[in-house]
Amino acid sequence: MPHDRPHVVIVGAGVIGLACAWRAERAGWRVSIVDPHPMHGASWAAAGMLAPVTESTPTEPGVLELGLRAAALWPGFAEQLCEDAGQPCGYNPAGTTVVGLDRDDATELRRLQDQLIAHSLPFTPLTTSQAREHEPALAPGLAAAMLVPGDTSVDNRALLGALSAVVDRRGITLVRERASAVSAESVRTATGEAIAADAVVVAAGIDTPALVPGLDIRPVKGQILRVLMTAATGRLLSGTVRATVHGRHVYLVPRSNGEIVIGATMEERGRDIAVTVGAVGDLLHDARLVVPGIDECELVETWAGLRPVSRDNLPVMRVIDDVLVCSGHGRNGILLAPLAAQTVQDLLNGRHAPASEVDA
Repeated sequence: MPHDRPHVVIVGAGVIGLACAWRAERAGWRVSIVDPHPMHGASWAAAGMLAPVTESTPTEPGVLELGLRAAALWPGFAEQLCEDAGQPCGYNPAGTTVVGLDRDDATELRRLQDQLIAHSLPFTPLTTSQAREHEPALAPGLAAAMLVPGDTSVDNRALLGALSAVVDRRGITLVRERASAVSAESVRTATGEAIAADAVVVAAGIDTPALVPGLDIRPVKGQILRVLMTAATGRLLSGTVRATVHGRHVYLVPRSNGEIVIGATMEERGRDIAVTVGAVGDLLHDARLVVPGIDECELVETWAGLRPVSRDNLPVMRVIDDVLVCSGHGRNGILLAPLAAQTVQDLLNGRHAPASEVDA
């Protein structure tokens, strides 16, 4: 690769860092990525829901706005990534079926419908029988249901695999070391090496505040399960199911390999990543009430990851002390990846993205 191109060093090889690296290289930058454990952490544990609507709350309109902008980018982002990677990236355009188990849960679903109406977003109310026609594995007797076509999903591990393939195919350098310090002109690794750069991007998730002091980004634990559909169950789901079960939220996201991802908890536990019996039990209990066929699935994995969450749940995507920061995406890191990559590309090229896109 020619070295006359400007050099950007990106700290972090989760989905955000990898997406930024890919886009930067396509825009003409020479790219290096620094991360001791690429494609690990929250990106590996994620369910991959691209759900700006059903993951939002009325008190966070900014989160919804960013999510909708990112969701609109996903089809083109996925198509270009698959082409550059030479392999699938796991994008599933099927919508999300939202259900409520009892009358109180149905009230929450009606609040979500009101939010959709207020923002002129599409949804289709479903009777219980219509919901089961759409997803036959759903339990009978659900109190309420609707279809949200704009909330889709992606297999996070297939996505990471495609981004990794792009790193290899496009000559991006991967430095498997921990970054200990950053400046506008270099990244220093834990072994003392200084990597010179024309620009530096910090997309290090929960480790970002250690490199950019003063950022209010904290780890929020999420526990998640994977089960495998069997010959006895057949293919239980075609698209994501999000349910409210006695006031708790659970989602089930099918994969093309026969797995279903079930998640996820939100726990303020610092950097604890222990998988606990209580969380696993709650997730399985709620999932079984919504999709009884889960009983016949094989439990293949339990996992806990740490989401980088800001105080107001909005990501930090801006220049701080001449260093580009792209972190704090919380539970929406996969969803926001295309928007984050585009924002970083704009900043690298000297353009300023709209304020609603770049700062919390």
